[in-house]
Amino acid sequence: MTEKELLYVEDALGHEQYFQTQCRDTAGRIEDGELKRFAQQLEQKHSEIFRSFMGLL
Repeated sequence: MTEKELLYVEDALGHEQYFQTQCRDTAGRIEDGELKRFAQQLEQKHSEIFRSFMGLL
């Protein structure tokens, strides 16, 4: 992996961590059960994407 490719992966990891945090925080504030579950599912999806990127390293 080139240095530039590594920088792209590191950037993507940072974005996925940010998305996970935002989804978790949002789910914690939502009172509607259906929307809360949706935000939690998004957090899980971003966690899976993060693990996929980590697998590239």
